[in-house]
Amino acid sequence: MTTHRIGTHEEWLAERLELLKAEKELTRKSDELAQRRQQLPWVPVAKDYRFMTNAGEVKLADLFQGRSQLLVYHFMFGPDYTAGCPSCSAIADGFNGIGVHLANHDVMLTAVSLAPLDKLLAFKKRMGWSFPWASSVGGEFNFDFCASYTEEQQRDGIEYNYTREPQAESRSNESSGGEGAEFEFATICGVKTPTYLRQRPGMSAFIQEGGTVYHTYSTYSRGVDGLWSMYPWLDRAPLGRNEGDGVWWKHHDQYDSAIPQTAPCCQH
Repeated sequence: MTTHRIGTHEEWLAERLELLKAEKELTRKSDELAQRRQQLPWVPVAKDYRFMTNAGEVKLADLFQGRSQLLVYHFMFGPDYTAGCPSCSAIADGFNGIGVHLANHDVMLTAVSLAPLDKLLAFKKRMGWSFPWASSVGGEFNFDFCASYTEEQQRDGIEYNYTREPQAESRSNESSGGEGAEFEFATICGVKTPTYLRQRPGMSAFIQEGGTVYHTYSTYSRGVDGLWSMYPWLDRAPLGRNEGDGVWWKHHDQYDSAIPQTAPCCQH
C-alpha cells in the first residue's frame, strides 16, 4: 500500500499549475546562465597539446575535425583502469545519438582520457560507441584541465571544481580499503579507490578562430549532471533519481536483464 499522498484530479491540477510557474522560472534562469557562459572571456590555449587518435598523433586543433567549436568530455579512464568509470559511461551512452546533430551545427563532441588509446578503443568497442575518443597519455592536457591528478597532488589536497579539496588519508593511501560508491566504482574499474580518484569527470569547451584555439568554459563534478541523458527523465519519474540505496547504475552491458526493445501497447 502506498504511503504517498493521494488526491483528486482537481487538487493535482491546482498544484501542477503552481509548479508550472516555478518550472518556467527555472527555464528562464537556465537561459540566463547559458548566456552568461557564452559571455565568458575566451582564453588562448598556449600549449601545444598532443593526443593519440585513430588518425595517429594530432593537435588540439585537429580534434575540431573542421568545426569551429569543440566540446570535450573528460572521461574518467586512467592508465591503470581496466574499464571506464560507470558514471562517465552512463553519460557517454547518450553521445552517439547527439553527436551527428552537434557536428552538423558546427560543434564537435569528443571524449578525452588519460588511458592509452588501445584501452579506450577496446572499451569503446565493448560499449558499442561511435563518438571520437582521444588519449592524452604522456601530455599535460588532462592535468591542466583538472581531469587528472598526480599522487603528490592527491596527498597534498587537489584543486577540483574551482575548490581546494582537503587532503584525506583514505583518498591518498593506496593500501586503504574503502566502501561506498567510490570503492564500488574503483573495483569495477579494476583499481584501488585512490587510483580511481586521481581521475575526475568534467567537460570543457573550445572555439577556433583565426588560427587560434581558445578555451571558453569548463565545468566539473555535479556541473555535468545536465549531460546525463537519464537524469532529466528520472527527475520527472514518480520516484525521481531514487538513489537512497546507493549506486544502482552499471555499464549498460552488465545489467542482469535487458529491457525488451518492443512491447505491445495493450493486452487482450
